[in-house]
Amino acid sequence: MAGYLDQYGAGVEARHKKIKRIVVMVLGVLVAAGIAYWVFHNYREEQRGKEFLALLRAHDYKGAYVLFGCTDAKPCTAYEFNRFMEDWGPDSEHANVANASVKRSRSCGSGVLLTIDFGGKPEELWVERKNMTVGFPPFNGCPGLQRQ
Repeated sequence: MAGYLDQYGAGVEARHKKIKRIVVMVLGVLVAAGIAYWVFHNYREEQRGKEFLALLRAHDYKGAYVLFGCTDAKPCTAYEFNRFMEDWGPDSEHANVANASVKRSRSCGSGVLLTIDFGGKPEELWVERKNMTVGFPPFNGCPGLQRQ
């Protein structure tokens, strides 16, 4: 004769297995999300740096200048196009952009610091997150980042 309490606790083991599975799945999702964040956190800014290099390779200097936030309609008084050409044009030290590539990106404040390799000579560029403009790194640098 089976008593009233003979089946007491029979579902507890199945419930514990279910809870363990849920915890493992949640942890897996969190680890995957963390890895994705680490890998893709600066993705847009790195793409902007690659776009800048592609425009230089195509000798579209006006297009590259636009990425600096400077246009004919709204020129940059602190960085005029002739100065841009001295820095990035065909007669500049960055004229050989055939093998140039983004080597590193580091988040810093409101932007991302990109390290561009121009065949052994690294150059740092800044990409502002809010408007995706390319520029030179801030003069005050990025606290906590080590310069190479």
